[in-house]
Amino acid sequence: MMSELKALFNRLLDHFGEQGWWPGETRFEVMIGAILTQNVSWLNVERAIDNMKEEGIMEPGAIRRVEKERLQELIKPTGFYRQKTERLKRLVRVIERYGSLDEFLQIEDLRSVLLNIKGIGSETADSILLYAADRPHFVVDAYTKRILERRQGIEGNYQEIKSIFDEELEESVPLYKEYHALLVELGKNYCKKNPSCEGCPVRDGCSYGEGSEG
Repeated sequence: MMSELKALFNRLLDHFGEQGWWPGETRFEVMIGAILTQNVSWLNVERAIDNMKEEGIMEPGAIRRVEKERLQELIKPTGFYRQKTERLKRLVRVIERYGSLDEFLQIEDLRSVLLNIKGIGSETADSILLYAADRPHFVVDAYTKRILERRQGIEGNYQEIKSIFDEELEESVPLYKEYHALLVELGKNYCKKNPSCEGCPVRDGCSYGEGSEG
């Protein structure tokens, strides 16, 4: 029998279509976006990335060389720009320690290395692993947690939720990428903090949605 998670994926795909995530021209840009998007909307991240491209610093060596104050100014739209500047500086120092971006993304214990960089947590690390390194690590974000709690009454910490997807889905980088993107679409458009259940493509079968009037 098809798992509930796979059935949910198929319904979301039918409604939203393929998302083609993660937005980014290069793997390094994906990594930068994963850090900058912490606690802010993607629109703000796009502004910061555009600023960095105009400055010509969308590569590790350039970020290492740029003055902190200048980098802070460029990424200011993303908020927490001082902390994020430090995280970007730490990231590129670690990357260069391994020689090149390609070599860095191929190291066996990449997840552990990422998590050892101050300011990079599980969600950011898994975003880099999945979208930049093409490794099968499902990304659990606030949308994912909210949707599972409302639809299936499932609560848990990051690793517990991630384990559910690992157990019920086939290990597949394309599937993980598409599923995460579709959950983000559902969360942005319908399953918000203050939900808009009317018109939700998966409202039926959702105890939260069926119990609401709007």
